Amino acid sequence: MNSAITSCEHPKPLQRSDGVLNSHEGGQGSKKDGQPRGLSSSHLAYSILDIPPWYLCIFLGVQHFLTALGGLVAVPLILAKDLCLQHDPLTQSYLISTIFFVSGICTLLQVFLGVRLPILQGGTFAFVAPSLAMLSLPTWKCPTWTLNASLVNTSSPEFTEEWQKRIRELQGAIMVASCVQMLVGFSGLIGFLMRFIGPLTIAPTISLVALPLFDSAGDDAGIHWGIAATTIFLIVLFSQYLKNIAVPVPVYGREKKCHTSKFYLFQVFPVLLALCISWLLCFALTVTNALPSAPTAYGYLARTDTKGDVLSQAPWFRFPYPGQWGLPTISLAGVFGIVAGVISSMVESVGDYYACARLVGAPPPPKHAINRGIGIEGLGCLLAGAWGTGNGTTSYSENVGALGITRVGSRMVIVAAGCVLLLMGIFGKIGAAFATIPAPVIGGMFLVMFGIITAVGISNLQYVNMNSSRNLFVFGFSIYCGLAVPNWVNKNAERLHTGILQLDQVIQVLLTTGMFVGGFLGFLLDNTIPGSLEERGLLAWNQIQEESEETTKISEVYSLPWGIGTTFCASSCTRCLPFWPRLERGGRGEVGVSQLTLCSRDPSEERPKGATDTRI
Repeated sequence: MNSAITSCEHPKPLQRSDGVLNSHEGGQGSKKDGQPRGLSSSHLAYSILDIPPWYLCIFLGVQHFLTALGGLVAVPLILAKDLCLQHDPLTQSYLISTIFFVSGICTLLQVFLGVRLPILQGGTFAFVAPSLAMLSLPTWKCPTWTLNASLVNTSSPEFTEEWQKRIRELQGAIMVASCVQMLVGFSGLIGFLMRFIGPLTIAPTISLVALPLFDSAGDDAGIHWGIAATTIFLIVLFSQYLKNIAVPVPVYGREKKCHTSKFYLFQVFPVLLALCISWLLCFALTVTNALPSAPTAYGYLARTDTKGDVLSQAPWFRFPYPGQWGLPTISLAGVFGIVAGVISSMVESVGDYYACARLVGAPPPPKHAINRGIGIEGLGCLLAGAWGTGNGTTSYSENVGALGITRVGSRMVIVAAGCVLLLMGIFGKIGAAFATIPAPVIGGMFLVMFGIITAVGISNLQYVNMNSSRNLFVFGFSIYCGLAVPNWVNKNAERLHTGILQLDQVIQVLLTTGMFVGGFLGFLLDNTIPGSLEERGLLAWNQIQEESEETTKISEVYSLPWGIGTTFCASSCTRCLPFWPRLERGGRGEVGVSQLTLCSRDPSEERPKGATDTRI
């Protein structure tokens, strides 16, 4: 094998007149005439490798935090009743701050060491069903006195032990189940399975992430349809109708000093603007008592003062730490249930990786990146269990939908979002304040987001011959069963009785998870019903993956940072690991040749002074 290595002195960075520093000119991720140049990203304001200004990263990071806020807050609030915490809002705020903090850590791990796509990590609803199933066992049912607010003394040791022993049981189950996810990811098993997973598996999986949530999103929006409709109208107005309108904003530069520059405000901040305006509208209606003050009246939960207790009782600063609720305990029933949630979470995450790559103009993720992403998500679940969130972590589909609206796919924005989550976890008072966003505002935002996610899932069918009756059957049957089967099981859970409690819980969790049912049926039928590779879409699907492997963009997006795998830890032993990035291959027709060029030059020019040429 021939290996040619050419090195030369790097050109100095270019200083722009406005003080922004460019590391290279015309390279990947650079901008020319205000437009990003990158991975087929002409439709993006910022592609995955672009680095927006720091202040823009902060604002966009806050927007991603707000997008994930509903899911982040909902998980601990759903678990609160079965943890005997329905009358202890202060502890609920502690759980919310903890899940903020751990989500920030997991987001940074995923962006830097995981799949490296701009995907936010947060609490997963896939773990909620098995958690509630475990807490509904006779051993863990809350005592009657904890259901009566007048009998609950939240500061008493007896009450503290009641809820802490339950969350410690959840912690142990989550930590054990997370080891299964790490094994599947880092061993390369999920990457091996990807050769059998095509568009007819990915499409129903991603679509069924959002489709079954129409009920909860509709319930939140139905608290006050006027507020929800206002939020929807504003998001659609900003993201679709006003996206091409530039707004003059004040800018400070070294040469021009203070001046105005045009900025596509509505294209970049549609969700944040809509949430803020709707939130202010709810505040105004609350102050003027235009919204009803009776708790049972329609529209009461649209008031901004319904969660005032959480805001007043939460401390300004609180640093979550591992084992804050005590030493975790383990039971077989809990572990089996959470493992079922892990399976659903992995299927959803793989679909999210492909959806995110499409939206941010990146190549489809290679196998080593998927392996790494799933493994890091398992590590995130382990950390979530250790910190005591009562839940795990997974990739947030809502934020993948936000990428499609904002058209900002920069990885650094998600880094900023992870830092915002960390700060929100430490500043308890601020985190509690964000938790006061009225439910109909969140519901209106989710209706838009979930529609985008469903469309992204269906868009994978462009690689499939949908004139084929075989493909119509596979997709249609998978989608319909993914909606019908969970609906029946939720209404008839008592009929699933095998005599083994743990097995009953596993079966119930799997069959009530629509994305698992639809994705599994799509996987099974697509790989067993006869059909050509072209008909199934695997030919076009594999060609896209092979083409991405032959470009340098795959390494730019999915390689590890700080020279890991190229400068450091680049031995032949590490390259054998399933989750380790592969070195770039030579061009077509150059079999067995590996060439690394550290500066570009014309072949007709003389070799630069000091250049080295090594051949083996």
